[in-house]
Amino acid sequence: MKSIILFLLLSIPVIYFSRRNLFHPGKHGFYRFLGWEGMIWLLVSNYRYWFAQPFSTFQLISWALLLLSVYLVMAGAWTLFRKGKPSTERHDRHLFSFEKTTELVETGVFRYIRHPLYASLICLNWGILLKNITPWLLVIALFCTLMFYITSRYDEKECIAYFGDKYSDYMTHTRMFIPFVF
Repeated sequence: MKSIILFLLLSIPVIYFSRRNLFHPGKHGFYRFLGWEGMIWLLVSNYRYWFAQPFSTFQLISWALLLLSVYLVMAGAWTLFRKGKPSTERHDRHLFSFEKTTELVETGVFRYIRHPLYASLICLNWGILLKNITPWLLVIALFCTLMFYITSRYDEKECIAYFGDKYSDYMTHTRMFIPFVF
């Protein structure tokens, strides 16, 4: 019961920030919301195991993924704010203000991967799962990964619609999540 209450409490801000996308499955924010909700369930299920057996293999891999997640979100957000030139002139009510970039960012971490912020969420997702793996939580982690993949695909459609061929060309020489691999 405590887990359900905690899940609902943590879902309130996610629902609030996602409210413009909740009924728009054609926008990337809809799938991002579903991924965030799955991650909240993982967190609620695994917070008790956060520091259990701190030097076990799964814990060490978990911490590595969590640190990579922090790096990716910081490097991605910093580059996006600095080079993307977010502007209110870009009218799309389904985007957060920092997503309303007017310049295509191809430097920094974006030179190697197109979606460092979603890669960060995927690393966070798996880092949380590795704290205590169960078959049910593995299914949720796979679901979250799928939702962030779909989010990225819809985001790419939106970027192609805004940036045109310039973004299509960018897609040919960068990977989605893992440099030189995928």
